Amino acid sequence: MCGARAGRRPAAYAASGRRAIRLTLVVAAGFYFFRYGLDRPVAATYALFSVVALGGLARIPGTGRQRAAVVVALLPVCWLLVIIGTCLSVRTWSAVVGMLVVGFALAFAAVGGPRPAGAAPGLQLLYILPSFPPYDPGSLGDRLIGTTTGLVLFAVAEALILPGPTPPPYRERAAPAADTAARWAARVAAAPYTLTAADVRAAGEAGQALRAGTVPEAERPAGPGLHDRALAHTGLATRALLNRLAQLPAAPGGVPGPEDSAVLSVVARLATQSAGCLRAGPSPVTAYEELAAARARLSASSAGPADDAAGAGAGAGAGAGAGAGAGAGAGGAACGADAAGGGCGPADGAGPGPAFPPAVLRRHAAVLEVADAALAMGTAADLAAHGRRASVKVAPGRFWYAGTWPPLLWWHRLHGHAGRRSVLFQNSWRIALALTAARFVAGVDTLPHGFWAMLATLTLTRTTLDETWHTIRRALAGTLAGALVAAALLTLAGTDTVVYVVVLPVWMLFGFTVGPVKGIGWAQGLFTVLVALIFAQLAPATWQLAEVRVLDVLVGSAIGAVFGLLAWPRGAHDELRFAAASLLRRAAEIVVATSASVAQGGAAGAPPGAPCHGSLRHAVVLAESAYAQFQSEPTPFGGGRRAVAMPEVDWQATLMAGHHTLWGSERLSQVAHPRLGAAAAGSLDGLGDRVAGRMLQVSAALDPGGDTPTAPLPFIDLASPAFAAEPPGAPRLYYATVSWLESLTRDLARIAHSAPGPGRDRPDEGTWE
Repeated sequence: MCGARAGRRPAAYAASGRRAIRLTLVVAAGFYFFRYGLDRPVAATYALFSVVALGGLARIPGTGRQRAAVVVALLPVCWLLVIIGTCLSVRTWSAVVGMLVVGFALAFAAVGGPRPAGAAPGLQLLYILPSFPPYDPGSLGDRLIGTTTGLVLFAVAEALILPGPTPPPYRERAAPAADTAARWAARVAAAPYTLTAADVRAAGEAGQALRAGTVPEAERPAGPGLHDRALAHTGLATRALLNRLAQLPAAPGGVPGPEDSAVLSVVARLATQSAGCLRAGPSPVTAYEELAAARARLSASSAGPADDAAGAGAGAGAGAGAGAGAGAGAGGAACGADAAGGGCGPADGAGPGPAFPPAVLRRHAAVLEVADAALAMGTAADLAAHGRRASVKVAPGRFWYAGTWPPLLWWHRLHGHAGRRSVLFQNSWRIALALTAARFVAGVDTLPHGFWAMLATLTLTRTTLDETWHTIRRALAGTLAGALVAAALLTLAGTDTVVYVVVLPVWMLFGFTVGPVKGIGWAQGLFTVLVALIFAQLAPATWQLAEVRVLDVLVGSAIGAVFGLLAWPRGAHDELRFAAASLLRRAAEIVVATSASVAQGGAAGAPPGAPCHGSLRHAVVLAESAYAQFQSEPTPFGGGRRAVAMPEVDWQATLMAGHHTLWGSERLSQVAHPRLGAAAAGSLDGLGDRVAGRMLQVSAALDPGGDTPTAPLPFIDLASPAFAAEPPGAPRLYYATVSWLESLTRDLARIAHSAPGPGRDRPDEGTWE
C-alpha cells in the first residue's frame, strides 16, 4: 500500500508541476504587465484572479487543448459575470440576490457533464470578485480588459506549454470493443460454435474498458447533446452485445441451424463496420440492413412450423436463456422489427404454439437478442460518428434524442434534475445559499476583504457534513500556519515591493505544485501567503493583513459548516437509498403489468414514452447521479439507525435492474400477440408477481420504515420449476419473457451481494435509456 502510494506521488507532482508552470507564467505576465507596465492595478487584479479562477480553482478535465477550448468558449460567460457583478455591487441586497441566482445557476450547470461541473467554481469566483465594493462602474473597462487578457494568455499556455499525455477518446475505446464482438460473433457462427473461457474473459475485459469508472473524466460521454448521448449508447450497446455473446446458450445437438448461423455471421459484419464507422469510416448501413433482414427471417422461421432438421436437433436443453445480458433485452427476442424500423406482429414469435421444442425456442430467443444488441450498436455508432446525417434508419423511442432540437436536449436534462431528490439540485442549493449568506454577512458587517470569506465558503463546503467538518479543520490549521508566515514576511519586507515582485512567482510555482498533492491544509496555507504577496503590491500592507485573512477564512468556514449541517448533511448517502428503493418500486409495477400483458395477449402497446416507463426512467436518472456522487463521498460519521450498511449493497446491480426492466418491458409490450394458453399464462403471471414481490422486499430493505420486517430476504431459486417450466404450445414470446424475469432475479440477488451459484453468474452489462 505504501509503495503504491509512493509510486503515485511523483506522477501527481509532475502533473501539478506542469500546471503550476503554466499558471505562474500567465499570472506573472498579465499581473506585472498591467501593474508595473501600464500602472493599471484594477486590470492587473482581474488578469490575475481570472487565471486563478479557471486555472487554479476550477477543475476542467481534459488535455491542454481541450481545456483551452473550454476557456475560450467560456469567455463570453466570464464577461457577463463581471458585468453583472459590477452592476449589482451598488447595494448589498442586490449583490446578495445576484449571488443567490448566479450561484445556483452556475452550480446547477453541472448537469451538463464534467466540463461545466469543473468550471463552475471558477466561474463563481468571477462573479464574487466584482460584486464587492467599491461600486465603480467606471472601472468596468479595466476589469474586462484584465479578465480577457488573463484568460486568453491562459488558453494559449494550456494549449502550447507542457501538454500532458492525451488519453484515447471514447470512440477509440468503443471501436476495439466492437472488433472484439465481431471476432466472437464470427466464432460462434462457425465450428466449433462456442467461445472458450479465455474468449469470455477477453469479452469481459473489452466491456470493462467502456465502463465510466475506467474512462478519464474528460472523455466520458456525459453531456446532454446528441453526440454524447449516442456515444454513451454505443458503449452500452457494445457491452450488451459482448455479454450476450458470452452468455449465448449452446445450440441443441451442438450444431445451430442455418438461420442462427446466418444471423450471427451478419452480426460479425455489422460489428466490424460499426468499429470502422467509429474510426471515421462510412456508415454501417449495409450490414445493418442485412442483419435486419436475417433477423426477420429467423423470427419468421421460429414462429412457424419446425422443419425436419430443426426438429431433429432439439434433443439437448439449451440452458435457461442468455443470462443477464438476455434480461437486458429479453423482450428483444420477441420484437426485432423495431430494430429494423418496422412493426411487430404474430410472425415475430408470438403466434400460437410453434412446433419447435422449448430448447430451440430458447436458442432462437438468445440469438435474436444478440441481433437486437448489434442493431442498436450500429445505429448508435452511426449517430455518434455522423450525427443527424446518419444513414441508418433510427427506430423511434429508444433513440428519441436523434431528431430532437439541441436546446430541448438541454431542457430534458435540466428538467430531469429539477427536483429536491436530485443530488445535483441539492448541491446547487447548498452552495448557492452558503455563498448568499456569506455575501450578506460580508456586506452587513463590512467584513474587511470579505471576498476571502466567500472564497473560503466556496472552496471548503462539501456535499456531506462530515467531509465539510474535516475539510474545515485542516483548512483552518493551514490558514493559521500560512498567516504566521505571511505576517513575518510583511513585517520583514515592509513596503519594499521588490521583495514581493521577486517572491511571488517563486511562491506561486511552489504553491500550485505542492498544494494540490498535499491536500487542503497545505493549499490554504500556501494560498494565504500568496494573497499577501499579491495585495502587498496593490496597496501598502502590514502584518494585520494576515490577521484579516484568518478572520475571513474562519467566517467563511463557519458559514459553510452551518449550511453543510442544514442542507442535506448526509449528501448522497441517504439519497441513494431512497432513489434505489424508488427505482425498484416503479420497476415492480412495470414487471407485474408487462407479465400480465404478455399472458393476456393483445395489440402492441405501452410505447417507450408510456407514463409508467417515464417514471422509471426518471428514477434511474436520479439514482445514477446519486450513485456517482456517493462514490466520491467518505462514509458519514455516526451512521444512522435507519441507514443500510452501504458496503453490503451492490448499487450498480440496482441500476442494472432498472435498465433491464425498462428495455425488456418496452420490447415485450411492442409485440401484438394472442392470449397465451392457460398453463403458460398462469405460469407467467405467477412468475411476474413473484419477481415483483421480491423487488418490493428489496426496496423496503434499502429504505426501511419504522415497522419494516428485519428478517433476511429469501432468494428466488433460478433452478426452481417456475423458471424451468415448458408449458405445452408456449410460443417464443413466453420464453423471452421468462428470460427477462430471470435476469431481473439475478440483479436482485446481486444487490445484496449474494454468493454466485447455479444460474447466478456475474455479468457486467449496462444498457441505455
